[in-house]
Amino acid sequence: MKKIFITGISSGLGEALARSCLERDDRVYAVGRRDNPLFANRAGYYFYPLDLADITMLRENLREFIDHHEYDLVILNAGILGEIRELSEFSLDAARKIMDLNLWSNKQLIDTLDLHARSKQIVAVSSGAAVNGSKGWGPYAISKAALNMMIKVYAREKPWTHFSAIAPGVIMTPMLRKILDRTDPLIYPSIQRIKEGPILSPEAAARLFLDACDSARNHESGSFLDIRTLHSETVPLQ
Repeated sequence: MKKIFITGISSGLGEALARSCLERDDRVYAVGRRDNPLFANRAGYYFYPLDLADITMLRENLREFIDHHEYDLVILNAGILGEIRELSEFSLDAARKIMDLNLWSNKQLIDTLDLHARSKQIVAVSSGAAVNGSKGWGPYAISKAALNMMIKVYAREKPWTHFSAIAPGVIMTPMLRKILDRTDPLIYPSIQRIKEGPILSPEAAARLFLDACDSARNHESGSFLDIRTLHSETVPLQ
């Protein structure tokens, strides 16, 4: 039985990760803006309501929930994709909101966990968008690329915790379905590539991701891994 800390469990990958962990009798400590009614009164499930987008208050608000806990695995899953459109069409404020949730909230989480708890392993949910640089994915891709580098820096600064950033592949979520339905693949070719490639269910993605978390311990702390190539290739952060 492991103690696992997960952010963003209301739907999608986060929900599937929490379910998979509970089914194998792990204890799940979840935080996010919304709880998931599927886990209500479930033994071994603990939820703390926290708006991760409020990065100024995050550290103070989180301390009560994590104080003196020891986690075998921390999964930084919460994030936002935003709209698919050219980078020049994003206002600075809109881009900043994506960066705050996808990057800076995770900095606050890592710092607070390091101060008030103990984490053996921290895994950030990254994306292939971090290295692809595809048209239309601007702030999201930039935030994930920055997240990868932040994880590498923390690996150098906090050697007592094993860090990695893992891309879980393409997952069919309500947000992705909406993007695929509403985005013109002629304007944004990456949409057509997604439609033609493998798309995982959240449940399948969660199983692969948890296996990847175990495998990540065999790679250098700070590595960026993609579950689609994990068994054949590690993508290093240069």
